[in-house]
Amino acid sequence: MKVLRAMLKQRIEIANKKWKIFDEVLAFSYKSKNDKMRKAPLIDTRTDELFTPKAKMQELVGNDKEKYMDLLVTKRLTKATSRSFIFSREQYRRNCRNELYMKLIESLYMFGHRELFVIDTESIGLISLNTLPLVFKYRNETSEAVGGVLLSLNGPALIPEDTYGIVENVIKNMNIVLEQLVPGLRIGVVDLGSTMTKDGKIAKQIQLISLKNNKQIPFCYESEGIKNIVSNLQLLIVVYNNPSVTVAIDELDSGVFEYLLGEMLNIISEKGKGQLIFTSHNLRPLETIDKGFIAFTTTNQKNRYIRLTNVKGTNNLRDFYYRDIVLGEQSEQVYNPTNNFEIALAFREAGEIEI
Repeated sequence: MKVLRAMLKQRIEIANKKWKIFDEVLAFSYKSKNDKMRKAPLIDTRTDELFTPKAKMQELVGNDKEKYMDLLVTKRLTKATSRSFIFSREQYRRNCRNELYMKLIESLYMFGHRELFVIDTESIGLISLNTLPLVFKYRNETSEAVGGVLLSLNGPALIPEDTYGIVENVIKNMNIVLEQLVPGLRIGVVDLGSTMTKDGKIAKQIQLISLKNNKQIPFCYESEGIKNIVSNLQLLIVVYNNPSVTVAIDELDSGVFEYLLGEMLNIISEKGKGQLIFTSHNLRPLETIDKGFIAFTTTNQKNRYIRLTNVKGTNNLRDFYYRDIVLGEQSEQVYNPTNNFEIALAFREAGEIEI
């Protein structure tokens, strides 16, 4: 049995409203029946040269000085264009002489493209505009599809013809869970026929509908909470069943009934095989998932996340958090204090101003 563990570190900063990735370090350890290697860097870009260690660099990119200079230019270009130098993998494919190193880089590259999903608050904004972002990883007996589509809910949505079958299967798969989350609710896809896009390609016109208690209504009339659940549901199904998948969702709780949110998170935390990372303003998760899974934001810009200390097994974490807001017993402040009198006074002063 072979065991390979890798760790990637990156520093990311915003300069002039532009992301920069720098100081990338890829380290790994290796263990098999006959061999063992402690964790050590494979690629460390924290140098003015290409990267270190030099011995690993020679195995990955060879000894050609012209190629070395080309790669040095590539390193600077990837930083300037907000890309990862480590995963600019073509340079290694052409020159790498070590099969293990190449396999490691390829595996991490594939993880980033097929197993890692990041859903930011832009999705919530799109839902508010009656557009459903549907991100999916779907597998059947013959193929696997990874990607996403934006479905307009205000009227017919236009999607590539070869995507229609995938969307139909993804929604059919989601309905298995959706009917249990919201009893009696299913989503349907109405095929409104084919059309030709301005670039000459055939596309399908579809419309999503809600099917509840044998009644059909356009899906656009569902609540934002239901839309949010449907938008993320396929990824939650995947993270529940697949240990290699990581899903990160910003503001998972947006619009979702808090009891239902707590039940979903409890099930995934207890039985899920993959990793779900999420942010939430709703405190219901504090009552349904293990305290070891939870980090709290602080008001300290230099130490933004902490775990609460001195929490006993009998404590209700939600009540404990509220108490700390009032008493401030943690190492960092978790809430900027407010004054009810000052708030009431501000309301009164604002009401006296003529607009």
